[in-house]
Amino acid sequence: MVLPMKIDHMQVTVRDINVVEAFYDGLMESLGFDLSKKIKVYLEELDMNVIEYLDSSYDFGICSALNDYQQESVHRRKPGAVHHIAFRAPSRSEVDRIYQEILKLDAEILDEPQIFPQHGPNYYAFFFKDPDGIKYEIVNNDDHL
Repeated sequence: MVLPMKIDHMQVTVRDINVVEAFYDGLMESLGFDLSKKIKVYLEELDMNVIEYLDSSYDFGICSALNDYQQESVHRRKPGAVHHIAFRAPSRSEVDRIYQEILKLDAEILDEPQIFPQHGPNYYAFFFKDPDGIKYEIVNNDDHL
C-alpha cells in the first residue's frame, strides 16, 4: 500500500513581503518554527524575494508578488487560489495557546476557537486571515480533549 506523500514545503505569494514579514515571523514562531533557521533571499532570475521558515518536518515560505500584481486583492475563490491552509495542532489546549499568540499579531479573526460540528464532532479550530487576506486555520480533530 502506498501512503500519501507528505508536504515538503509550501509558499504563498504576498503583496509586500516587507509589510507582512513581522506577521509571519509571529505566526511561524507560534507554530513551532525556529526563527534562527529563517532565510531571506532575492532570486534575481525570478525578480522575487523569498522568506523561508525551515524545519525538518516541512518548510513554509512567503514570496513577493510581481510588480504587476501587487495591488491585486486576494480572494480564495479565484481559480488557482488557495482556499485556506490548515495547521494541525496536537491538542485543543495548543489551539487555544496559538489563538492567544495570533491575537497579538492583530490578525483578522474569522472564528474563535470552538467545535465546528459540520466538520465532525471533535473538530476544534479557529480561523483567521493574514494582512493580505489569506485564510488560515489551526485545528485539532482528536477524539479526546
